Amino acid sequence: MNRRDIIVIGASAGGATALIQLVSQFPPDLRASVFVVVHLPTGRSNLSEILSRSCPLPAIEAVQGQLIEPGTIYVAPPDRHLLIENGRNLVWNGPKESRHRPAINPLFRSAAVSYGERVVGIVLSGILEDGTTGLWWIHRYGGITVVQDPFEAEFDQMPQTALKHVQIDYVLGVSKMGPLLVDLTNGRRPVMELDRFTGT
Repeated sequence: MNRRDIIVIGASAGGATALIQLVSQFPPDLRASVFVVVHLPTGRSNLSEILSRSCPLPAIEAVQGQLIEPGTIYVAPPDRHLLIENGRNLVWNGPKESRHRPAINPLFRSAAVSYGERVVGIVLSGILEDGTTGLWWIHRYGGITVVQDPFEAEFDQMPQTALKHVQIDYVLGVSKMGPLLVDLTNGRRPVMELDRFTGT
């Protein structure tokens, strides 16, 4: 099984808490680059500092032209889309997508086109539909698609919409996502597939 070393994560309402829980499970030697889009109000964001305090990996706000390094979390800056291409971050003041900038779909789409089967895309809690089209692109190019179990998500609309329109490989509670990602980044086939959160 090929290594999956590009992890893209999207979250909206209720997703910041899930995101913090997810990154806290990362080992310090995670062999992947992680990219995060969270729908936040325009203005300064301290999300990268919060994630750095919650995780053994450094989390930094992405800047234009930045070289991508493994073992690093890159956070989309406020009011800018984050895309990845040819080993670099691209930060773009383009039009809003799904009513947001940054939006999840541009990141997921750029990752799929540039990195194909190396990509794992994760949609966490949120309202409306951002992330669904991006997961479709990831699936189309051979990547792995993951959504937070809607029964666990604080706001289930983004996971539910993705499940309705895209073939999803893993439906998990956040507590199970860390081990899944470690297996995928190390080229191991995880034992759970289409697992369901049971609340137990």
